[in-house]
Amino acid sequence: MREVYIVATEQTESLEPAVLAEAFSVDDAAFELAEDGSGFRLVSTESTVTVRFEALEAAIGWTPDLLTGSDEAHNVFRRARGFYRIAFEPGVPGPAAAVFEALWCARALLERLPGVLLDVTAFKLHELDDVAEITELDFDIRDHVNLHAVEVGEGDAPYWVHSHGMEKFGTRELEVFRLAEDDLRAAESFVHELCAELAWGEGPRIRERVETSNGEAFMLAPSEEARLTLIDLPMDTFEGHEGASFTVVSADGRHTLAELLRPYRARFEREPPERSEALQRQARALLPAFKARFHRRGLMEPTTFLVRATFDVHPDGEADAVKEDLWLEVLSWEDAQLVGKLVDGAVHTTEWRKGATVDVEEAQVNAVAVGRDGRALDDEEMQSFLLAERPM
Repeated sequence: MREVYIVATEQTESLEPAVLAEAFSVDDAAFELAEDGSGFRLVSTESTVTVRFEALEAAIGWTPDLLTGSDEAHNVFRRARGFYRIAFEPGVPGPAAAVFEALWCARALLERLPGVLLDVTAFKLHELDDVAEITELDFDIRDHVNLHAVEVGEGDAPYWVHSHGMEKFGTRELEVFRLAEDDLRAAESFVHELCAELAWGEGPRIRERVETSNGEAFMLAPSEEARLTLIDLPMDTFEGHEGASFTVVSADGRHTLAELLRPYRARFEREPPERSEALQRQARALLPAFKARFHRRGLMEPTTFLVRATFDVHPDGEADAVKEDLWLEVLSWEDAQLVGKLVDGAVHTTEWRKGATVDVEEAQVNAVAVGRDGRALDDEEMQSFLLAERPM
């Protein structure tokens, strides 16, 4: 068993056994109270989650280095005196099953007491709203891992990017070396994508050559081997990171991945102004017909109505917002207000998660699209579709 999560609260007494029993009275898991009353177990066919409660005489008064989370979450953690320590066996029986059992457990606790959730493996603090979104919305690996970029060498590509948090899925952490500063965003996107595959047990096997869609290839090497080829880095570079990781290297085992990251750079490139203007003109021209056709759609019609709007996102909790255009599937449309479900999450942060329900003013729409039978219609097809059978 490994301690992965901690629910921290100012309360120094554990919840009453009757309250715990009611909270965890579910069909697919058995609730077992510890004999000494210090905790409990949740046993299901998928996993066993063990929770142990302890209280301190005084508040912690500090938060660990590198811990991410809102200022309020940090303040709650510093004042905490009671701790529910949540442990499970990572990777048993599958990579992600126990993780979500433990998160549902943490959510049930936070719904019954004020506090925050600490992800011990990823150095992340989550508030109740975060935990609710993580358990309800589409899976986003950024909720579960932290990536650190550390300058460890000299020259044009001195950065080492490595993950924290993958251990909870029963797999190794991931790392990449020899990165230039301009490639950090692209590397972050690539590593997140690879971490997500590993979290679901779908990643490449060790030393397996993997070819990408742009013709590049890479493989995962054991860090205890791959780090030996970094002859210009002293071994004390990895102090505190001695645990076994997967190191991403080129197909021939070298730490040269600039070309591999080329398609990921495009995700952070700004859309050309002329393209943005063309999409906005099209949206203004088609929006009345688009709205009318949305209201006329049949109950079982295989059609998806999508709009794009600009959202403010705050990378790393920064006060200065970055603008991101995000697509959402329209769910309802009343007067000039529409409600939709995000079909893609924000690139720079998990502030806007994929699958989240959002409200958008009609005036904010800067692009429209229609999907039919699982395929996006091109501009000509969309215009014909929207204007066909239009009421007189």
